[in-house]
Amino acid sequence: MKELLTYIVQSLVDNPDQVSVTERKADGEIVFEVDVADGDKGKVIGRQGRIVKQIRILMRAVAQRKGKKVSVEIVD
Repeated sequence: MKELLTYIVQSLVDNPDQVSVTERKADGEIVFEVDVADGDKGKVIGRQGRIVKQIRILMRAVAQRKGKKVSVEIVD
């Protein structure tokens, strides 16, 4: 799942080499923290958060098929 999220985010940004995705467990779910270059945060979040919302929906669907819970956070 981490590889899928990394691929999606790298496809959206101008500086794919500065994308970093870290994985941690909290309260029985996997939390992915996405860090991108400052100029690329808007591209990952999108207008009114639409892009990041769709990324979260996609990742939850993948996790649900594997019987897991997942969340995606954009690091400030």
